[in-house]
Amino acid sequence: MNFKGIIFDLDGTLADTLADMAGSMNRVLTRYGYPIRGKEDYKLLVGRGLENLVRQALPAKARRNENIEKCLAALMDDYNKNCLVETQLYAGIPELLDALTQLKLKLAVFSNKSEPLTHKIVSKLMGNVPFIKVTGARADYPKKPDPAGALEICTLMAVPPEQILYMGDTDVDMITANRAAMYAVGALWGFRSKEELQAHGARVLLNHPQELIGMLFE
Repeated sequence: MNFKGIIFDLDGTLADTLADMAGSMNRVLTRYGYPIRGKEDYKLLVGRGLENLVRQALPAKARRNENIEKCLAALMDDYNKNCLVETQLYAGIPELLDALTQLKLKLAVFSNKSEPLTHKIVSKLMGNVPFIKVTGARADYPKKPDPAGALEICTLMAVPPEQILYMGDTDVDMITANRAAMYAVGALWGFRSKEELQAHGARVLLNHPQELIGMLFE
């Protein structure tokens, strides 16, 4: 397959961030007197940005705009302080990124996490990787599954969309990849099921990061 660029999702694809996100959100819920959620519940709540995480984690009766804004501010403060407590790269990701760098493929990260937090995590865990672009949620672009951010990366890479492989672990990632006319690859070590990934357009499903290298030489 003739890929010249690869775009990675962050949470659930490159890094296991679930414990820190769940911990921060549960501390916010406790602070304001709401029931906390189990870690596994958060696998279905993440992927569409921290505002959506807050909205979905709150009890339905508490999802008023002013309450969401208050809890989001508290979450941003807590998570900024605690986003690297347990977060780590998945097994095989460092080796994968090293191999892709040696192959001189153009690499990027595209997340729905806020851009400062995305940069903070990528810098700490993957600071040696020469990413063309690290993009998180920001005011001037809509969040995934809108393809605008992915297409901006495409332009920066100077690579046409059909030569870009897009790897993620949620329905949002697969929809984004297909809307951008990129090759959608699902990461089964992440937060969602193979059924979800297949239903939303995954072209290939991988069980381990190293399988991506084999794809490049098929």
